[in-house]
Amino acid sequence: MSGSATTTQGRTTLAMLAEEAGVSLSTVSKVLNGRADVATGTRKRVEELLDKYEYRRRGAVSPTSNLIEVVFHELWSVEIIAGVEEAARANGMSVVISVSGDRHSPGREWVQGVLARRPAGVVLVASGLSAAVAEQLRSRMIPFAVIDPSGDPSPDLPSVGSANWTGGLTATRHLLELGHRRIAMVTGPDDVMCALARLDGFRSAMGSRGVPVREDWIRSGEFDTAGGRAAAEGLFGTEDRPTAVFAGNDLMALGVIEVATEHGLRVPHDLSVVGYDDRDFAVLSRPRLTTIHQPLKKMAAAATRMVLRLGAGEPTDQRIDLATHLVVRESTAPVAPSA
Repeated sequence: MSGSATTTQGRTTLAMLAEEAGVSLSTVSKVLNGRADVATGTRKRVEELLDKYEYRRRGAVSPTSNLIEVVFHELWSVEIIAGVEEAARANGMSVVISVSGDRHSPGREWVQGVLARRPAGVVLVASGLSAAVAEQLRSRMIPFAVIDPSGDPSPDLPSVGSANWTGGLTATRHLLELGHRRIAMVTGPDDVMCALARLDGFRSAMGSRGVPVREDWIRSGEFDTAGGRAAAEGLFGTEDRPTAVFAGNDLMALGVIEVATEHGLRVPHDLSVVGYDDRDFAVLSRPRLTTIHQPLKKMAAAATRMVLRLGAGEPTDQRIDLATHLVVRESTAPVAPSA
């Protein structure tokens, strides 16, 4: 959108909006283009007027490419990329990948860049999206969806996730059915929605069998191997230790196994471990990892189709949760008789 406006009969122009907002024409243009150098109060005032006069729907510039942009805060899943590519290709689209920000939000530099690039749509992976950034994307008619948002998504935030509570329940029930009662939970960060849901599933499974939860055996950490290691430290140093651990994801499970091995424990003979995600490396670890399969490829394809429907002005669900299931491999076994 250029910084100049021409008065059109019966139509709100940038100049009219600037006059009513009491700002310069260039300031209105900066808001439309997602520029960061606009004061918060000024941006809000201009956005309210844009809403009032429905300027976006009548005057905003539509996407100029056939690209779907996938945004990671860290590049961690080939399956997600494959799912986006599959759905994009079926609709004559290509895929570009960006890495920016953290699990709470993409970085400011990405926001400015994507508003300038104007892709056909954006799929954000395991990242939140602030109301301000969501509004900036909408103002430029860039549809978006989030895969497994890191916080409690607002009702108008299109998102795709999986049945995390059910997955946590299923993982824990598997351990209980193997006779384990001393079960620890190594969970993800306590400000991440999927981690909280998996932990709730763990608690529900334990409670339904009348098995008390040891609060000192609930440890949180980052969703990586180092986070699993750090959370597992101190769990295995005494005879009063868990006989099983449910880990918040597969990387954390590998960290737990490393610490257990350093304490002389054999998996699964002395300790059973369940992961979550069913990443490619789960079948390469030794022992091969029992885990909850999260349909990452299907989730990515669903998010992409959601974005494309939004871009076409078609109705779509605002939230989709796909089913998970248990994959039993060699990292779990019945509890040892002496345990």
